[in-house]
Amino acid sequence: MKNENVVQQKSYAFAIRIINAYKYLHTEQKEYVLSKQLLRCGTSIGANIEEAIGGQSQKDFFAKLTIAYKEARETQYWLRLLRDTHYLTTEQSDSLITDVNELLRIIGSIQKTLRNS
Repeated sequence: MKNENVVQQKSYAFAIRIINAYKYLHTEQKEYVLSKQLLRCGTSIGANIEEAIGGQSQKDFFAKLTIAYKEARETQYWLRLLRDTHYLTTEQSDSLITDVNELLRIIGSIQKTLRNS
């Protein structure tokens, strides 16, 4: 991952954290439905960023980035829900929420830059 950009690196690292959270929720908490939702949207952020980078046009790039942003918002929702239903501790969820909020700021900033260019 040497030549990758910040959002690419951070979304990949976040996906790893989400996979580990899923494994914890699945094995330790015996939670199967909400954790699967978290896994899908949390790993989709980075996948859509990768697709955006490989996009064929600026419009394609922006569209995939928008999907990544929406997936990050959904991830934020599931993390709050898992925290508030006590499947994740406040400490566990807040750390992940901090990371997803950072991704939202970065993606939002890229989108804003593209809109203004």
